[in-house]
Amino acid sequence: MNSGAVNTLTSEDYADLLIENVNVEDVVQRFTDYSVHAINFMLSVVNVPVSYISNTTIQELGYAVFPSLLGPVSLASIESSSITRLRNIPNFNLRGEGVLIGIIDTGIDYTNPIFQNEDGSTRIISIWDQSTDFGNPPDGFTYGSEFTREQINLALQSDNPLEIVPSIDEVGHGTMIAGIAGGNEVPESNFYGIATDAEFVIVKLKPAKQYLKRFFFVPEDAVAFQENDVGFGLEYLLSMHTKLNRPMAICIGVDTSQRSHDGRGTLSNQVSLYAANDGIAIILPAGNEGNARRHYYGIIDETIGFNTVELNVGENVSGFSMELWGQRPNTFSVDITSPSGEYIPRLLITRDEFREVTFIFEPTVIYIDYQLVESQSGDQLILFRFQDPAPGIWRINVYKRGDLTTGFHIWLPMAGFIPDDVFFIRSDPYTTILTVANSLVPITVTAYNPLDDSLLLTSSRGYTRLGDIKPNVAAPGVDVIGPTLDKSFRPFSGTSVAAAHTVGIAALLLEWGIVRGNLATMSSIIIKRFLIRGARRELDVVYPNRDWGYGIIDIYNVFDSLRTGFAV
Repeated sequence: MNSGAVNTLTSEDYADLLIENVNVEDVVQRFTDYSVHAINFMLSVVNVPVSYISNTTIQELGYAVFPSLLGPVSLASIESSSITRLRNIPNFNLRGEGVLIGIIDTGIDYTNPIFQNEDGSTRIISIWDQSTDFGNPPDGFTYGSEFTREQINLALQSDNPLEIVPSIDEVGHGTMIAGIAGGNEVPESNFYGIATDAEFVIVKLKPAKQYLKRFFFVPEDAVAFQENDVGFGLEYLLSMHTKLNRPMAICIGVDTSQRSHDGRGTLSNQVSLYAANDGIAIILPAGNEGNARRHYYGIIDETIGFNTVELNVGENVSGFSMELWGQRPNTFSVDITSPSGEYIPRLLITRDEFREVTFIFEPTVIYIDYQLVESQSGDQLILFRFQDPAPGIWRINVYKRGDLTTGFHIWLPMAGFIPDDVFFIRSDPYTTILTVANSLVPITVTAYNPLDDSLLLTSSRGYTRLGDIKPNVAAPGVDVIGPTLDKSFRPFSGTSVAAAHTVGIAALLLEWGIVRGNLATMSSIIIKRFLIRGARRELDVVYPNRDWGYGIIDIYNVFDSLRTGFAV
């Protein structure tokens, strides 16, 4: 047991293991130095010294114990969603009054006037900055600092606000999302937030620990966060929703390509659980992996007995990981040929196993973890971690054992975690929705250009690995004006922009349903149904589909469809 002399949740000397609460006692018996921090009634973080983490940890404890590494999903106007048209109807001048907007991301520039009332006071109720110990953590949490509305107002009255509330959005992603979702209108800059009367609750995620980046060969300077910190952040937002007894529209602006892409998993389960609560709307960006060539789908050619995956690796790549997920009940195995032609014979595995593969003529080392039945999905996982990969074309032959025609997927890490010159030669743009965005209950949003109603080329495409419909809807996500860190405005594109737009719309619906008393049981599920019902659809397109989901958000159509009643 750890003495508590250091905060193991933030210390770089301690690793974070995600353990289901029913298994905590069995796991901690393996360690003499550990601490346990409950995220919720289902899950805990068990901290152990980094020295305990080795290449065999996955074989011993399973893949799910490693927190996923998440990055910002992406580094139109309100008329395209019919918001202006709706506001011209006196009883529907919705602006998010009485609603909270919760954001889990890179923080917020609280000094920007678009987050202030007319008298200069803040519209931010609180900020939990997980990255600083300047102040006290929120009640029930053990790291970071919570800054209240009172402290933020005091800072805004100071000549040096950061001396009072030293919370900074160094990246700008969270500020952009908050601004588009609910920032004050600045017509002279062509900027129009959506839920302009809503108030904010912000979680600034702490950076991922370096041991986890090293394990997955993610660049040291990559903007990355950990799954467990997002989970804690979601618990904080839900506690504020309960404490203030106000509806909340939540945007999680970070995601990952790790895990099974099927709506299951630690964070996905937590997100879906809370998204079903009355008074909660959770919005997720689909991702921007559609044309990145980082996904492969294959079916074994029965005439030759295998499927050949060709992977391009550029010069001076220090390392990367990739995951092969097989569709049950078949099992899969691989052989590997390096760019120079060195051949590693087929690796036949009959149980969970770890292999270290070395080459004679290349400096490359490949660490391979086989999980025949990965604990959260029930499917087979082969995790590859390439160290010092030789440049050129790597060929991986994939074989199956079983008599059914089932395929396999391979995903490389998302943008920012891997060089652009690592990609599949014959890639597949579909099934590229990011992992958390595959969660079944929340509203997953893709991006389109409202000028010509074209899909953003980089948008991730559905469906989930199991065929569930994602994305759900499309929202403006091309050249949408948003705030920058120098308090100016510029165009932004990406699915996180579309998600921010949708968070604002969700806040308007929560105002209509809960604050104004029209539908007290409104949740992510009901809001999703409303948005689908009111979505604009082209006559020559079949819906739902893997690009658009059910169509383009149109909030006027949502209310127009309720004229005969609003049974859901």
